[in-house]
Amino acid sequence: MDIHNSHKAHPWHGIDLGDNVPEEVRAFIEIVPTDTVKYEVDKESGYLSLDRPQKFSNIVPSLYGFLPKTYCSAKMAELSNQALARYDIEGDGDPLDICVLTEKDVTHGDIIVRARPIGGLRLLDHDQADDKIIAVLKNDAVYGHLTDIDELPKDIIRRLIHYFTTYKDIPGENSQRMKFISIYGAEVAKDVILRSMQDYQELIHAVESGNISVDAILILILHGVLDKEKVLGQLETWHMPDPMSAERLRSFHRRMKKE
Repeated sequence: MDIHNSHKAHPWHGIDLGDNVPEEVRAFIEIVPTDTVKYEVDKESGYLSLDRPQKFSNIVPSLYGFLPKTYCSAKMAELSNQALARYDIEGDGDPLDICVLTEKDVTHGDIIVRARPIGGLRLLDHDQADDKIIAVLKNDAVYGHLTDIDELPKDIIRRLIHYFTTYKDIPGENSQRMKFISIYGAEVAKDVILRSMQDYQELIHAVESGNISVDAILILILHGVLDKEKVLGQLETWHMPDPMSAERLRSFHRRMKKE
C-alpha cells in the first residue's frame, strides 16, 4: 500500500496528530450521531466507504473516528493484559478509536477536529484490545473545559458504554461480542495514545525495512495496510525467517485470488 498520496492526504497515514500530543490531538471523524449508516475509512484508498446500515436503533452518541498515525498492537494491548492479569490479548490491528463530545450538531463525517483526551473505555472484541479514547472538542461551549472523564455526567458515560457493548451484536444471538472491562482517566488515555503511536512507528519501520514476520504480513494484508497484489513482488526484499514463510505467503495469495 502506498502511504504517500499526492492528491489527498490519507486519513490514517497522511494526517499529523498535532504539535501537543497527547494533551491535544487531531482526530479524523468517520461518523456522527445523525448518520443512519456506518461509514469507515477504506484503508487502501483513504476514502470513506459504506460499512453497514444501522439496522437497529443504536445511534453513536458522539463524533466517532480514529487518531491518525496510530496502530493498536503489542504496546497498546499490554495495558489490557496488565489490567486483566493476562498475557494473550493483542491489539485489533486498527488505528486507535476516539469519541469526541461536543454540543454542536456536526452534520457529516470525513472531517478533522482538534480534541482533548479526558479518558477512555477499555473494551475487548474477540479478545483483542479495542479501546475507545473519550475526548472533548477543543473550545466546545459545554464540554471544552473538561479535563477528566470523572467530570462527565454519569448518564453520558453509560450511554457510551451501552453503545460500544451492543453496536456489533446481532439480534437473536445470545453471545455478546464486545466486552466492557473498565473506564480510565486522562492520564491513562494519554499513555494509550503514546503507546499506539509507538506501535504505528514500529509497524511502518518493519514494513519499510522488510524486517517483518510472515504472521504480521498476513495480518496487515487482512487489515488493508498492505496491498496483497504487491506482496509477492516485494517478497525477495523482505527477510523471511525460513523458506516455509515465503511459501505460506504464496499459498495465502493463491487463496485470496480465488475469493
